[in-house]
This record gives sequence, C-alpha cells and structure tokens, in this order.
Amino acid sequence: MNMIFELILVIPILLLSLSIHEFSHGMASYKKGDPTPKMQGRLTLNPLSHLDPMGALVLLLTRRFGWAKPVPINPRYYSNPRRDMMVVSVAGPASNFALALIFALALNLVGIFASGPLAMRMYGQSGGLLMITVQFLYLAVIINVSLGIFNLLPVPPLDGSKILRGVLPPSYDRYLNQLEGPLGMMLLLVLAFTGILGAIIGPIVQMVLGLMVFV
Repeated sequence: MNMIFELILVIPILLLSLSIHEFSHGMASYKKGDPTPKMQGRLTLNPLSHLDPMGALVLLLTRRFGWAKPVPINPRYYSNPRRDMMVVSVAGPASNFALALIFALALNLVGIFASGPLAMRMYGQSGGLLMITVQFLYLAVIINVSLGIFNLLPVPPLDGSKILRGVLPPSYDRYLNQLEGPLGMMLLLVLAFTGILGAIIGPIVQMVLGLMVFV
C-alpha cells in the first residue's frame, strides 16, 4: 500500500480510536463519582481535546501503537480507589477491542459479499471503492487491536500498570512508582523505536487478528 495513501486512511482511524479510548476512561471515572473529567472538558469525542503529539507521531510511524493525552482523574472520589482505578483503566483498552470487533464484523461482511479473497481486494491493482473500504477496515482492526494490547502492558503510564497495581498488594506500589513519569515514558520510546515493542506485541496482534478476521 502506498505510504501517503495509507496515512490518509490511518489518520481518521487514529483520531477516532484515541478519542474513544480517552473518552471511555473519562466516562468510567465520571460514573465512579469523579467530576474531574467533565470539569476538564474531556467527556467529548473531539480529537483535539485528546490528541498527544508524541503519541500520535509514534502511532503514525509504527502504524501499531501510540497514546493520547491522559484524561485527568481523581481517585479520591472513588468508593474503592484500587478497585475503581482498575475499572477506569480497563475501560480504555476495552473500547479499542470493541471498536476492533465492530470493524472486523464489517470487514468479514464485506468479505462474504465481495467476489474473491480479501487479500486480492486489498492488494490488487483494481477494485476502486471496494479496495479502499477493505484496506480502511483492515487497518482499523489492526490499529485498535494493537492499541488495546499495547495499553495493557504493565509499564507506567500505560493502563496495564494501573491494572497491575490494583491486583498486587499495596506494598508493591513503590516499584511501579519508580517508573512513573519521564522514566516510564523514556522506556516506552526506546522500546518502540528499537523495534523491541513491536516484537513483543506483534505476534499477539496477529493471533487476535486471526480470530477476528476469517474471510
């Protein structure tokens, strides 16, 4: 696929996927009694409210993983902070998996009614609107599966670290605290740009894709 053409398809998927991810965090926290996301104007699907330039750049370069601007939350409003923080953290990746399922369903339906294998439609020289539709849906599935898996990694500031914090006894918090802030972000960037991160989540993404896309 031509790189410029792929970027044209990827950008709207990126904006939608990251916006719904952060909106889901904010709504989950709001439902748990925290007014902060609403007060900060983050209970919106407007991509400009959620876009993080570095996270968007990583997603554009890798076509697999990235991040948005975190929604501000205040766990002091939760009735059970450790449990409710886990729920709020799960909401983001769960929204990406839900989007991936929706796009995969649409892709499979297109495959059922299209003449010829999807691979032929995706990479063939002809096909027009059908080819573009297949490519868009396939990229949407890949990006959302990748975002969901990436954000479940137990490395701060990703959602997986907050889920892990809720599972482990409080005595382990100090170890996760050491990776909060710039150190954790630097670790993620090094893993991303050296290809190590792709090697870790790539096989998992392909396995999940194989379960979702079957035509």
